[in-house]
Amino acid sequence: MIGITFLGDRQVELREFVDPTPGPRDVILEIKASGMCGTDLHAYRREFTGTEHFIAGHEPCGVVVELGKHVTESDAKICDRVMVHHYDGCGICRHCESGWSQLCDEGPITYGSGQGHGAHAHYMCVASHTLVPLLDDLSFLTGAAISCGTGTAYGALKRIGLEGDETLAVFGQGPVGLSTTQFGAAMGARVIAVETSPERRELALEKGAHAVIDPTEVDPVTAIQELTHGEGAHKVIETAGVAQARTAAVKGTRKWGTACFVASGGQVTLDVGPDLTFRQVTVLGHWTFQRTARLIARASSRTGRSTWIACLHMSSSWIRRKRPINCSISRRRARVCLYRLEESYPSIPHPISTRDCCGIAPTALGLRGI
Repeated sequence: MIGITFLGDRQVELREFVDPTPGPRDVILEIKASGMCGTDLHAYRREFTGTEHFIAGHEPCGVVVELGKHVTESDAKICDRVMVHHYDGCGICRHCESGWSQLCDEGPITYGSGQGHGAHAHYMCVASHTLVPLLDDLSFLTGAAISCGTGTAYGALKRIGLEGDETLAVFGQGPVGLSTTQFGAAMGARVIAVETSPERRELALEKGAHAVIDPTEVDPVTAIQELTHGEGAHKVIETAGVAQARTAAVKGTRKWGTACFVASGGQVTLDVGPDLTFRQVTVLGHWTFQRTARLIARASSRTGRSTWIACLHMSSSWIRRKRPINCSISRRRARVCLYRLEESYPSIPHPISTRDCCGIAPTALGLRGI
């Protein structure tokens, strides 16, 4: 099969790989869509060594086509439509058992990172316990987005405990930031989007933001305070990974508020007393989402002609109770309305259809000039 590899120094190569075979507890997926994540760019931009050739892509979505000999029917069945929580761990530490295998005490394996082949190919081998069911209402393209970026956005909102009567500031309106804006607005919060790109600011307004701020034109902290009667936002999520944005995110949080860093890498500089301690501000980091999530809440496109599934973090016991799909997400009110993800990111590379891998040009992946 043909796989897409990121060599470094902004070079992409199509290479021939042997079709994968499953281990005893593994499954083989036929990949239907594989998303591009911002962290993929680290491998794309790194120094070229000429020695690492792994299949990239950690936002997989596809269909089960082969089972390992010890995979049970409760684990997976042929033709199951699935997403992949793209981390494998020891399976027995407290983090793995609670669904946070990315925090495995033995060290996680991240698919598409060189530790394990990723999803930019026709087929992918993954541990059966990493599968997350994909309902028929949900498209493969949307499932690929939820497998990392959009799932991360929802997971972060649940971590900070967003309420429907609060103000949420979101720094950065890339895929994760825009998903955060959509979900936050759908949960009833008043969302302030901070973004340098005019196109993305417009998208944020379309997806529910109450106000947008251009940090190149005004001080975002001052602007947030002006929009909140001088208090700041109750909750702030930073998705840009920029030092100035992280500092502004904390300073733009009101007393007793919470700031959350989602983007990886980079630095932040704070004056602990006035920025944190003397205002009782909580700062936390959030990494993707919990594998035990179930993706079941119904959502509609803006036109009402399409039905989609939104990303909701539900327990399996919640599903067994079969409560109504249009449920309350927070203690106040929350109804998720997820518009077509394809319409949300016109300037961002779409998930790759692996049917088109053979002969695909690097520029077709949206990598020119990145």
